[in-house]
Amino acid sequence: MIIGILLSLLAGSLVALQNIFNSKVNEQTGSWSTTTLVLGMGFIASLMMSLIVEGKDTFALQQMQPWYWFSGIIGVGVVICLVQALKLLGPTFAISIVLISQLGFALLWDSFGWLGLTKVPFTLNQFIGVLVIIAGILCFKFGGERVSRKAVASKTERQGA
Repeated sequence: MIIGILLSLLAGSLVALQNIFNSKVNEQTGSWSTTTLVLGMGFIASLMMSLIVEGKDTFALQQMQPWYWFSGIIGVGVVICLVQALKLLGPTFAISIVLISQLGFALLWDSFGWLGLTKVPFTLNQFIGVLVIIAGILCFKFGGERVSRKAVASKTERQGA
C-alpha cells in the first residue's frame, strides 16, 4: 500500500509539472500544437520504454476490449481541456476543479461498476469526503481572494497616508 501511495504522490507531482510545461508551450504555440507535441513525445518515450522493458510483449493486445483503444483519443481531450482551463483559470484553480471532477467520476464509475470495474458500494462517508474536498477547494480559492483584497486595501491605505 505504501508503494501505491508513493506512486500516486509522484503521479500527482508529475501531472502538475506537465501542466506547467504544457501551459508554457501553449504560450508559444497553439493548443493543438501543444497537444500534438505533448502526446507525440509521450508516444515516442512510452514506446521506447515499453520495448526496453516488455520487448515483443508490448504488442500482445489480443485480450483487450476494443473500446479501450480510444484511451489515446481521450488523452487528446484531456490535454486540450487542461491547456485551455489553465489559461482561463490559472493552474491551482483549474487543477483543483480537475481533481474534484476526477474523484467524482471515479466514484460514480466505481459505484456503478461501469467499464468493467469492480462495483464498489457508494457510502455516506465517500459522499461526505467529496463534499469536504469541494469545500476545501472553495475555501482555498475564495478565502485567499478576501485576504489578498484586504492586504491590497491595507497597503493602498498606508501608501496614501
